[in-house]
Amino acid sequence: MKQKANKALALLLLMMLAIVGGCAKETPVAPKSAPLPKEINVTYVKAPLNVPSIVEKQTNVFEKEFAKDNIAIKYPQITAGPKQTEAMAAGAIDFAHALGGTSAILAASNGVNLKITGIYSRAPKAFVMLVKDPSIKSPADLKGKKIAGPKGTVLHQLALTAMGKNGLKAADVQYLSMDIPSAVAALMNGSVDVAMAAGPDAMKAQQAGARILTTGEGLVEATIVTAVRGEFLDKHPDLVKRFMKAHTNTVAAIKANSTEALAATAAETGLPIEVVKQMYPWYDFDASIKPSDIEELKRTQEFLLQNGMMTKPVSIQSLLVKVE
Repeated sequence: MKQKANKALALLLLMMLAIVGGCAKETPVAPKSAPLPKEINVTYVKAPLNVPSIVEKQTNVFEKEFAKDNIAIKYPQITAGPKQTEAMAAGAIDFAHALGGTSAILAASNGVNLKITGIYSRAPKAFVMLVKDPSIKSPADLKGKKIAGPKGTVLHQLALTAMGKNGLKAADVQYLSMDIPSAVAALMNGSVDVAMAAGPDAMKAQQAGARILTTGEGLVEATIVTAVRGEFLDKHPDLVKRFMKAHTNTVAAIKANSTEALAATAAETGLPIEVVKQMYPWYDFDASIKPSDIEELKRTQEFLLQNGMMTKPVSIQSLLVKVE
C-alpha cells in the first residue's frame, strides 16, 4: 500500500509543480550579510491528521525548494507542543510546523523568541474527550474524576472549557499530564476516567469501546499554528517566506486533488482509507491568518490567564508576522 501511495504522491508532486510554477525562482536569495544556514530543522508532526506535513515530507517539498542553496532539511521527531518550544528556545529547531496555539502563547509568555507565520489547521471536531463509564453522560458528571491528556495544549483547553460550561472548575477534577497514546491507554485499562485525544488514537479508542463525551465544536477552534524561531526569522526572512510559500502551494495542490494525498496519509498513519476520508473534511488547512484566528488566539490567552496557566500576557498581534 505504501509503494502505491508513494507513486501517487509522485504524481501529486508533478501537479504541484505545474500549479506553482517554481515559486523559488520568484523569491530573492538571502542577503550576503546573512550567510545561509547549512540546514533547516522542521518538526514533523503527522498526527492528528496533518495531511500537508505528510505530503511535504514524502515528496521532498522543502528539500526541492532549498536544493539550489545547498540547504539540507532535517525533521526532528518532536511532536509535543511544550517540547517543540523548548527545542526552539535551544535553537534545535527552526520551524515548529504544527504547534498548538496554546503552546505558542505559553512559550512566548515564558520568553521564548518565536513568531507565528501562519495557521497550520483548525479542526475543533478532531479534538475529543473520551470516556468508557456509562454513568458519565456529560462534562457535568466529571467532578472528582481523573482526566488524562497533554497539559498546556489545545486538548487541556478543551477539557477545562467543557467543564467550565457545565459549572465545574479545574480543582474539581484531577488532571494528569500524559501524551495522547498514554492517556488513551490509561482510559482503556481503567486508570483514568477520561482521555483527551485526537486523530488516529481517538478513532482506535472508539473502535476498542470508548465513546466521545464531547468534541471541540462550539468550545475551542483547536487552532494549530506554524511558528518560526525569532532569530532565524531575523537573519533569513526570505527563507521563511519561501518556506511558507512552499507550504501554501502544497495545501492548494492537495485541495485541488486530494486522492493521492489521502492515500499517502492512510499509508503513513496506518488508518483505513475510509477513516482518513471521514476525518479529512474536519480540517481547515488554510494557512492565512484571519481576523477570526486572531480573536481565537486572544481567547486562548484569556483562558490561560484565567486558569492560572500563565501570569504574563503577551501581545498576540506582536506574535504574528506576515510573510506572503
